[in-house]
Amino acid sequence: MSVRNCPECHSSDLIYDSDQGEVVCRNCGFVVADKVQDLGPEWRVFEGEERERRIRTGAPVTYAIHDKGLVTIIGWKLRDACGKELGPSERAELSRLRKLQRRIRIFSSLERNLASALSHMVKLASVLSLPESVLEEAALIYRKTMRKRLTRGRSIKGTSAASIYLACRKLGITRTLHEIAKAAGIARKDLARFYRLLIDELGGVVGPPSPASYATKFVNELNLTGRAEVVAREVLSTAQSMLLTSGRGPMGIAAAATYMASVLVNDKRTQRDISDVAGVTEVTIRNRYRELLRKLEVEVRL
Repeated sequence: MSVRNCPECHSSDLIYDSDQGEVVCRNCGFVVADKVQDLGPEWRVFEGEERERRIRTGAPVTYAIHDKGLVTIIGWKLRDACGKELGPSERAELSRLRKLQRRIRIFSSLERNLASALSHMVKLASVLSLPESVLEEAALIYRKTMRKRLTRGRSIKGTSAASIYLACRKLGITRTLHEIAKAAGIARKDLARFYRLLIDELGGVVGPPSPASYATKFVNELNLTGRAEVVAREVLSTAQSMLLTSGRGPMGIAAAATYMASVLVNDKRTQRDISDVAGVTEVTIRNRYRELLRKLEVEVRL
């Protein structure tokens, strides 16, 4: 639709009436355009399965597949176009063609590297319950590392895990290094090294994670009440306004705020419990907790 404003009242509040094929101004009721072409499908559906049966297009382009999903696959049905069953010789020929197709889909060493890395990322995203947007962003990041030849001589598993972590940081998804390293089966320090490499070589600015987002995550994993989350966020907000979070690790200060909140709402968790969830030491939690008590002048009765 090329018309963006009503010629009568110059309002931009236009609505499309699909039943009449008209574009109408909501402000004055003037019919801006009629006989508008409907670019949607000519069929209607009432449930998801019916949509899947009637749709005639393939899957959308995705970076999570090494060939971006732009490939024609030979199906496994042993029937021809008329529905007639294939004979033994035709079945053998079809099996040979399928085998050749699988080979030519992943031809070069770079394609094998990319296919292996994307497979690792799909499994990792599934284990961590990450949304599809994170997987797409991570796949795009890994493709950039390949173009810069950063994957040569480096672990596919480590680089793909670092791509997932960088994608989480870019999209604001709260996942810790410890979580991703554990799910990927690599050491935390190795994942941190790969992550720093991606940041240095790919450029771009990734802001530090918010301690409040970590506090919400810790509260959920510890099964604390909603009141505890509110108190933890209030503690962090006050601490941030007093510049107490500057120079401190976000996970450590969030863990201390979560521990303080659990004590204040009388739903206490031990520092060991919070340490296991947050991936920081009990000493860090204790030091940050004492600092918050002293600076915020909070009185806690144990």
